[in-house]
Amino acid sequence: MEVVHKVRELTASAAARMAEAAVARAVELGVAVVVVVVDRGGHPLVLRRMDGAPTLALTVAEKKARSAVAFPLPTHRWYDLLRESPALLQNLPQVADLVVFGGGLPVRVAGEVAGGIGVSGASEAQDTEIARAGLAAVGAEEDP
Repeated sequence: MEVVHKVRELTASAAARMAEAAVARAVELGVAVVVVVVDRGGHPLVLRRMDGAPTLALTVAEKKARSAVAFPLPTHRWYDLLRESPALLQNLPQVADLVVFGGGLPVRVAGEVAGGIGVSGASEAQDTEIARAGLAAVGAEEDP
């Protein structure tokens, strides 16, 4: 019987590359956002707040990243799940700090969640697109 197992953990250098790629995509889109990359435990590794990003975007971006790790699911997928389940709709939004709209993505490497990325400050679709640029920068897998 095994007592421990190895887990994949996102490195600080990979998190920095992700944040830089996300910020570069935001610049291309002409939006100002906050990007937060967290480790598999939901602890921040990198935080980037662009000039002009909304103040509250910092809190929302961190919650998006943590939500994507806590329930390894892109945050934009929650809406359909909540709509289909009255029990989830009634109870899940009461979970502290859970974000159920786009902009948070789990960082998967070789099928394992190694961290999460959260983006806030633009539209929901733009936040998600910017987060995807962060995943692409390190070759992380994207959820379907």
